[in-house]
This record gives sequence, structure tokens and C-alpha cells, in this order.
Amino acid sequence: MDLPSLAVVLQAALSPNPDERKDAEQRLDQFQYTPQHLVRLLQIIVDNNCNMAVRQVASIHFKNFIAKNWAPHEPGELPKISASDKAMVRDHILVFLVRVPPLLRVQLGECLKTMIHVDYPEQWPHLLDWIKLNLQDQQVYGALFVLRILSRKYEFKSDEERTPVYRIVEETFSHLLNLFNKLVQIPNPSLEVADLIKLICKIFWSSIYLEIPKQLFDPNVFNAWMVLFLNVLERPVPVEGQPVDPELRKSWGWWKVKKWTVHILNRLYTRFGDLKLQNPENKAFAQMFQNNFAAKILECHLNLLNVIHAGGYLPDRVINLILQYLSNSISKNSMYNLLQPRLDILLFEIVFPLMCFNDNDQKLWDEDPHEYVRKGYDIIEDLYSPRTASMDFVSELVRKRGKENLQKFILFIVEIFKRYDEAPVEYKPYRQKDGALLAIGALCDKLKQTDPYKSELERMLVQHVFPEFSSPVGHLRAKAAWVAGQYAHINFSDQNNFRKSLHSVVSGLRDPELPVRVDSVFALRCFVEACKDLNEIRPILPQLLDEFFKLMNEVENEDLVFTLETIVDKFGEEMAPYALGLCQNLAAAFWRCMNTAEADDEADDPGALAAVGCLRAISTILESVSRLPDLFVQVEPTLLPIMRRMLTTDGQEVFEEVLEIVSYMTFFSPIISTEMWSLWPLMIEALAEWAIDFFPNILVPLDNYISRGTAHFLACREPNYQQSLWNMISSIMADGNLEDSDIEPAPKLIEVVFQNCKGQVDQWVEPYMRITVQRLRRTDKLYLKCLLMQVVADALYYNAALTLSILHRLGVATEIFTLWFQMLEQVKKSGVRANFKREHDKKVCCLGLTSLLALPADQLPGDALGRVFRATLDLLVQYKDQLAEAAKEEEAEDLDEMDGFQTDDEDDDAESDKEMGVDAEDGDEAESIKLQKLAAQAKSFRPHDDDDDDSDDDYSDDEELQSPIDEVDPFIFFVDTIKAMQASDPLRFQNLTQTLDFHFQALANGVAEHAEQRRVVIEKEKLEKASTAGAS
Repeated sequence: MDLPSLAVVLQAALSPNPDERKDAEQRLDQFQYTPQHLVRLLQIIVDNNCNMAVRQVASIHFKNFIAKNWAPHEPGELPKISASDKAMVRDHILVFLVRVPPLLRVQLGECLKTMIHVDYPEQWPHLLDWIKLNLQDQQVYGALFVLRILSRKYEFKSDEERTPVYRIVEETFSHLLNLFNKLVQIPNPSLEVADLIKLICKIFWSSIYLEIPKQLFDPNVFNAWMVLFLNVLERPVPVEGQPVDPELRKSWGWWKVKKWTVHILNRLYTRFGDLKLQNPENKAFAQMFQNNFAAKILECHLNLLNVIHAGGYLPDRVINLILQYLSNSISKNSMYNLLQPRLDILLFEIVFPLMCFNDNDQKLWDEDPHEYVRKGYDIIEDLYSPRTASMDFVSELVRKRGKENLQKFILFIVEIFKRYDEAPVEYKPYRQKDGALLAIGALCDKLKQTDPYKSELERMLVQHVFPEFSSPVGHLRAKAAWVAGQYAHINFSDQNNFRKSLHSVVSGLRDPELPVRVDSVFALRCFVEACKDLNEIRPILPQLLDEFFKLMNEVENEDLVFTLETIVDKFGEEMAPYALGLCQNLAAAFWRCMNTAEADDEADDPGALAAVGCLRAISTILESVSRLPDLFVQVEPTLLPIMRRMLTTDGQEVFEEVLEIVSYMTFFSPIISTEMWSLWPLMIEALAEWAIDFFPNILVPLDNYISRGTAHFLACREPNYQQSLWNMISSIMADGNLEDSDIEPAPKLIEVVFQNCKGQVDQWVEPYMRITVQRLRRTDKLYLKCLLMQVVADALYYNAALTLSILHRLGVATEIFTLWFQMLEQVKKSGVRANFKREHDKKVCCLGLTSLLALPADQLPGDALGRVFRATLDLLVQYKDQLAEAAKEEEAEDLDEMDGFQTDDEDDDAESDKEMGVDAEDGDEAESIKLQKLAAQAKSFRPHDDDDDDSDDDYSDDEELQSPIDEVDPFIFFVDTIKAMQASDPLRFQNLTQTLDFHFQALANGVAEHAEQRRVVIEKEKLEKASTAGAS
């Protein structure tokens, strides 16, 4: 397509007529891979005679095409852009970069970023020469713009990946320094000068982010840079030209320069100027920085803060960064000594006012309460917030220099409380009280541990926090709820005060102001965690849940869902009457969150986070009612649409959470419904196309389908589940690109089939044996070798005669048994067995080997019989020892837990931070109970890394894993098999025993004796179970 035709098509892409637009888009797609197309797009972008809207459309197409096609996606893929087109684009984009308007420059900058990331230095060796040349020429802005993109490529690179940075610094930094020097000396500099200095700062930042380039270790060079940064730091920002609008003002060029300068000096101080953090070779640099610059920067920062003390303006980010620098100075004696003379003014007249509620807060509270809530709970906002930095400064001060400062600061807070109490209503310093409450909440951990304050906390809450629950001022009601939550864990001498605090927070859920309701929910979680007597909450549970869901309809907030999870965790099965309503409300909230997230298209959008939280809360509810299977039938219609949609590519962000719900639904429901079976193909398809990383998670529901819906799995032909499972497993096991660890769940699934479908899947034994043997031959990882060998053991236990005949037919019987016996005998240097480490592994091998012993003499000759018999005896003894060791450890753990409970009782009056430790342990205990149910399956499916030869932790035991072989005792199975041989073929039995040496005869007698003991124990357990069932 020639240039005029391309311009016409681009113009049509702007048409208000959707058909014309669509037709234009299709034509652009049709011609995008033709030679010169990319070059022509660039020609239109830089053509000043062309319509600006057309140039913009061209720039977007140009950027998208380069992002998608500049580098091949797959190794060996043919390039979509010819080498000559690439060269022409590289040459011309640099020339025109500064000539196009800023709107188009942004798009070309994105293109350059892609090109530099792919091409530099190999395909674009002369780029640095171009930059160097233009830094000394008229094209300074373009050179800095490109150098910024180039330096950013290496900002986070370390070690050898960082090597190109050294050349970049060597070739350009002397020119940058000269340029910086000239720019700083310009009288009455324009905004363009600010843009140039800002680019120099950003280049410097990217180059020093991870390490100081060696050129800067030269004291003269580093000193020259620091003189310029300090000049920029000290110099007042020009008054003329500053925007009035606060949003535009903080983004104004000169304030950006100030921000980047403070940013760089902070980075140098915290990463490279701290002697404690430095390795020996950088110690000299750190010492030089401390001696020559740290104090000077501190002085400049304090002078900058005086601007806001005098009522002037500083952007929030600059204040935040300065306070970070000051917080880092507190622990260093020399810096703290410099800070001390000005500390009172800093603390009480600058930092504390920043903690108080202000005009901007009030404006946002009144005009957009949803945004007020979002900002209050957004971690990213904390990076920019002067208030967060002020809280951190105060916390650091009392933590590191508490002796001199804590009492002084608390007296200041008490004085504010006093002034507030004494003032008439219309003159009360509401905003100062808000700041004082924030400070008390921020210092919670310190005050709970420190005399004399820890004994006064309850009185402080009653006197200064409780009254604000009914304050006429909304932000104080919200702050009272937040502070009450922070102190919910203290030991109340009067339980009525705990009760009053809790009920006030619950009342806050119905407050007319949204931020109060949200802060109350956040605080409620602390009360639920701290509550020792659930009767405090039980009577109000229904109304609590009502308020929750009203709030969830109003706002998408992760903390809402966390609080709900905490309540569900605490009340467990008592949540049963509310389970259906909870799931319905959470499902509705989930769909709302997903719609918001899709509209915003942001991965870290609060809606997306809240959506994950909703699914997690649903899982928590399902776990809490796991012993009430009928409830699962009730919630299924509500959850099915979520599972159906989110098991496709639409659900990649929440896939793990959805699979957990599918796992619960397939494990705890009375039966697996036809509707739930409709999810099987979705998981298989996802696994085939994109979800291989989730194979261990998908394994859990697939196991449930086969083990709990065996009849349907075997009988259904449309769809054919057996065939679809085979297609998936065989494809994954044969895939040479997959690592051994990626395919570990596949042999586990084959095991599930053989164990659950005994006698009903004969036609699948040979195919599964074939792919198992093929994969075994090219497997390096020991753990996968064990899993594959266990498939052979499972097949033998399934049908020994059939499996053995298949192995012979495949010509691999000798190879497989030789390898198996080698693996059974292999030991590590420490003397422990190298393979089949888990109890489950040993049991499966025992059952497989024992099944061979049941075969007649014509199928298992005498030599082979003796070898199998001895290997089985050895393995049974190892299995017995491992069971005994596990029982001993469990007993020791039980004793430890008993000790722990006694300690808790004795330490009722211990410090409240210790109390919090107990709560944390309680949480862990609840989590472990949860794992013991369904997630115990997942536990056994975790990937195991056996690269470390000495680590036995890789092989976690999975006694909780439910399997048909749970009912089979391998000792009894072995003894009964041998007895059957003795009865059916006495001569064969006699020949076998005569070939055994004394050691194996002793082992055989020991195993026989243990089997009889096991028989008695099992019989006794059955009787007890029957009598318990009868009594109930």
C-alpha cells in the first residue's frame, strides 16, 4: 500500500461509522506484514503536513505492531519485519523523535523501549555513539530521552547482565556532568531546562539504582555530581509559572526535578551510605558519603520542611521522601545529634500537623467518600503519603530513641486530649484530636510493652476514644473505630469495656458515613481475633452479616473480605445457617468486582484483589461446613457459573482460588452432580493450552472425580472421561519440552485410576505402561523416577498377571525389575534410603511386589520369586520402622501442644504482645485442621525437589491422602499371600523358605508376627467403630 492510500485508510479508521472503521482496521491488518509498511507508518507520523488525528492513529498502530513483532516470540520463529525495514526504522526514529509533538513522542518512546530492549547492544551497536554525539550538539533533548530509555533497560539488572551499564556510564557521564553544570548556571531558567535536568536525574537514578558504577568511586567525579544535586536541592523552585491546580502543580517540571533529586540522595544514603549495610570494598565509599554529604543533605531537608512550617508548598512525594531520609537518620548517632536541636520543632510543628486531618481530606470525604476509602487502604498511596511517612518517623523515633522522646511525645498527645476535652463544642480542635488518635494507634505495639503506659491503655480508651464513637464529626468516629481495633488485643481488666468497644465498632457498621463503616469493618476483624468468648459476638452475628453485605454492595475492599473470613474461621460449623446466604452474597460481590476489574484493566486494581478475596472467603465457608454435605448441594447452583467461567482463560488471575472451590465441591458433596462433571473438560482444556503450572492444583479435583465418581467416570461415553484423561496424560508425559517436575502429577493420576478402578480398566493398562516406561527412560529426577516406578507397582497390584505379560510383550520386564531393585537398594552417603521415602511410596511398592508373589510358578520362576520375596521383606521392615518413628514424633508433638496449652493458662496476665503470639498460633492450628481435610490431598501433590541429596524434607508424608489402599494392611496382605502359596503349592513354598538365609528367615518371622498383631488391632478398631455407630 503506497503512502497516500495508507493515509486514507488511517483516516477511515477514525470514522464515526463503525462499519467503515472495521473495514479500515481489517485493511491495516491485511497489509501490516508487507515490506515497507512500518517505514510508511513512520513517514506519516513525522509528516507535519498530515492531519494530527491521522498521525496519532498511525503512531498507535506503529507502537502496537513493534511491541508485537519486533522480536520473534518463539525460538526459531521467522522474523515478521525484514532486516532492511528494521534498519531504516532504527535510523529514522532517532532523528524525528524530538521533532514530533509530545503526544506522538510518547508513542515513539514506547517503540524505542521495545527496540532497545531487543536490539541493544548486538543489533544496534552505534546507538551509544549517536547519543554521545548528540549530547554535545543541538539534539540534546533527544539524546537524553534515548539515554534515559537505554539506562532504564539495566536499572534492575545485576551481575553480568549489568555489564553494558559500565560502558554507558563511561561514554556518557562526563558529557552529562558538563551539561548538568551548564544548565544549573542558567539564570532564570525555563521549563525546558527543568525537563533536561529531570532526564539527567532519571539517567543517574537508573545507573546507580543497584550499584555505584566504578567511575563514581573517584572522589572528584562523585563530588562534582553531589555539588550539582545539592545546588538543585537548596535552590528555591521558581515562583513564576507554577500551576494553581494542585494536581498540575505537583507534576510541574521544577517540582519533578526536586523530587528526583531527593529520590537520588535518599537512594545513595540508604543503599550505599550506610556503613552497616556495606560490603568491605564499598565501605570506603560509605564512609566518604557519611563524612562529606549525609549531614549536608539532612540540613537541606530540614530547611525544605521549614517551607511547609511557614505555610508554603511542597509536593506530598517530596515530603514523604524527606521524612524517609530523617527516619533513616534516627539510628545513626552523628546524624541524630544534628537532628536533636531541631527535633521539637520538627516533631510537634511539622510532623504532627502532617498526621492531622486536613482540608484535602475533608474535601475528599465530602465529595468522593469511595475515593477517600480507596486511598486510605491503598499500599501504593502510602509511598506518596506524608501522613504515612510521619507515622513511620514517630514510630522509628520512639523505637530507636524512646528514652528521650516517648514520654515527651505522649505528654504532648495528652495535652491535646486535655485541650480538646476542655474546649466548648464549637471550638474543639477536632483535627488535632484526629492526629493524636492516629499517633496513639501507630504507637500501639510500643505502648503495649512499655511501663507505665501499658497499664493505662484501658483507661485511655475509655476516656479519650470511646466518647468519639458518638462524635458529631465523621472522621473522628472513623478514627475511634480504627484505634479501638488496634487495642482490641489488650487485657481488659473490665470485660464490659471490651464489650462496649466491640458494640461501638459494630454500631459503626451502620454509620451514615461510608469511611466510618469501612474503618469499623477493619476494626471488627481485630475484635473477632481477640475475642475469647464468642458469646460476645454470637447474638449479633445475623445483623453483623447483614451489615457486611450491605457494605460489600457499596464498596470493593479486600479488608472487608478478610474480616468475613476471620468470622467464618472463628465460628466454623456455626456458620451453617448462613452459609448459603454468605456464598450468594460473595458470588454477587465477586461478579461486581470482576466487572470493575475488567473495566479498569489494571492487574492491581482493588476490584481484582477483592475478587480474589471473595473466592478465598467462599473456600473458607465451604471448609467450615465440610461435615454438612447437604449444604454443598444448596450452594452449587450459586457457585457453578463462577467455576464455569473462571476455569477458562477469563479466570487466569483467580485460577488457583477457583480450583480450590472445585476441589471442595467435588470432595464434600454427597455425590458429584452432572453439572459439576461439566467442569472436567474445562480443566483438561486449560491444562492442554495454558495451565500446566497449575497441574498440581488441577490434580486434586480430578482425583476427586475419579475416586468419588468412579461409576460415572467408567460408564460415561459422552464425553468419554477415560479417553480424555488418557489424551491429557499421554500428551504431557510425552512432551520433551516439559521439565520432570512439571509432569509429576501425571503418574499420580494414573495411580488414582488403577487404585480406584480395580478390575475395570484392563484396556488401559498397556497404554499407561507404555508411556510410563518411555518417560522413565529419559527421566533424571529421582522423585519422578519413584513416581513412575510406583505406576508399575500400582499396575501389578491392579492385576499382576496382566501387567507382567504386558511388560514382557513390550520387552521391558527385565529392564524395569532391574531398575526397581536397584532403586530399592540405593542408599545415600548418610546410609538412608535414596528412593521411595514416603510411607505411601513404600506401601505402594509393597503391594505391587506382594501381588507378584501371588502369581503361579510358570509366571514367576523360582529365582525371581526369591528376589521379589526378599525385596518385599526388606521394604516391609523399613515401612514398619517409618510408621513407628512417625507415631513417636506425633506423640512428642501432642505432648508439646499440651505443654503449650498449660503455658497459655499460666500466662494469662502476660504482656499483650505475647497474647498476640498465642492468637497467631491459634490461627496456624485452624489452618492445619483445614489442611488435614481436603488440602491434605494437595500436600501430597506438592512438587518435590530432590536435587539436594541430603534433604529428606522433599518427601512429605501424606497419611491424610484418601485412597482405596488405606483399608489394605501390607503386612496382612503379604502374610495372606504367602499362606495362599503354601496352601496351593507347598513344594514351591518349601523351596522358597529353604533358599532364605538366617537374616531373611528372622525378618519373615518378625513380619508374620507383626501381621497377626495388626490383625487383632484392626479387628478391635472395627468393633469399636461398629458399637459407636450403633450407639449414635
